[in-house]
Amino acid sequence: MADRADERAAMAARFRERGIADERVLAAVRSVPRHAFVPEPHRSGAYDEVPWTIGDGQTISAPWIVAFSAESLRLPDEARVLEIGTGSGYGAAVLAAAGASVVTIERHPGLAGSAREALQNAGYGDVDVRVGDGHAGVPDRAPYEGIVVTAMAQDELPPALVEQLAPGASLVCPVGRGGHGTLFRYCDGVVEKLLDVRFVPLVAG
Repeated sequence: MADRADERAAMAARFRERGIADERVLAAVRSVPRHAFVPEPHRSGAYDEVPWTIGDGQTISAPWIVAFSAESLRLPDEARVLEIGTGSGYGAAVLAAAGASVVTIERHPGLAGSAREALQNAGYGDVDVRVGDGHAGVPDRAPYEGIVVTAMAQDELPPALVEQLAPGASLVCPVGRGGHGTLFRYCDGVVEKLLDVRFVPLVAG
């Protein structure tokens, strides 16, 4: 598989122009081979701003929103981070490449297995991939210095995730219905609107 480093460098440069300033996130974007996490039929367009389908009704988020969400966590160095919705594994790889210790949970066992393999092959085998209900989080590894949700919660931020935050930590989560909503950041009781977004729904169970 070709390295495609030039495409990653160009993507990181575009993100810097669009306001991404966290050098750890930009370095991760330059280093993580996104094409390794995109299904073969879409691999040629892996560095386009497109949320490609990955099976089980799920998508790999467009790369800019992955970088934006990672930066919005405002992580300390070597943070423990929980990702809700593993999907392809790309978001977890970016967080790991940015220096975080990542736990990620996916409700679809097939996707979790594929993501675990892709992460291992790309050099991010230390990412802890779980199968389960994202609404419940992963309490045995809590508290987290950051939690990012990659699917749309309905009506409210999931209470269990709020409870698993460390003091001063941020939860970045889209909330809405019908695939449309708002990306919010929650930190120490303060909720901040970040931007309007489209995500697949966060399904319980």
